[in-house]
Amino acid sequence: MSSGCAVFAYRYLDIDWQEAPHGRAPAVATGIKRMWNDRLVFTYQGDGDLACIGTCEAIHALNRGENITIIFVNNAIYGMTGGQMSATTLLDQPTATCPSGRIPDLHGYPLDLTDLASRLEGTCYVTRQSVDTVPAIHKTKRAIRKAFEASMAGKGSSLVEIVSTCSSGWKMTPVDANKWMQDNMFDYYSKGDLKDTTKG
Repeated sequence: MSSGCAVFAYRYLDIDWQEAPHGRAPAVATGIKRMWNDRLVFTYQGDGDLACIGTCEAIHALNRGENITIIFVNNAIYGMTGGQMSATTLLDQPTATCPSGRIPDLHGYPLDLTDLASRLEGTCYVTRQSVDTVPAIHKTKRAIRKAFEASMAGKGSSLVEIVSTCSSGWKMTPVDANKWMQDNMFDYYSKGDLKDTTKG
């Protein structure tokens, strides 16, 4: 299940895919999982798709405890459509549509959807990871596997946030974008498991 920046994922993974309108992937994934409960069903969404357009669908699917995994790539902007501000854009972070940066009195505060998801009764595993170093990639892979296993075991909803960069949207080189993410995003979006009830 993908849309937005992830729309070409079907070219890289040899699995069954279903594209959904922006923001609607958790709703479509819910229908698929309820029809074919023996299948592994996950969504792959960016922050513009998930935390802006699809906030309602994501929150309600997670709260219902649908046995799906949501993989949430957070680069703090709408990367696909020109780098405009998203719900996860940090304070003072400039974007294409907000060159002076997010101002709380005018735009509100960054939305920490993963923290919110960890407080919902229907979630069993909620984690925030990154892919900025090889060890971080290994941790992220283990987190995704754990989420998939929890989904297949019928333990509830899982959310794996991956804090990421967008070199083109941030107007930085890949090296500079990686450093900016490490210096700025990890302070607000701290990494690690926020909830894990899969052991019980």
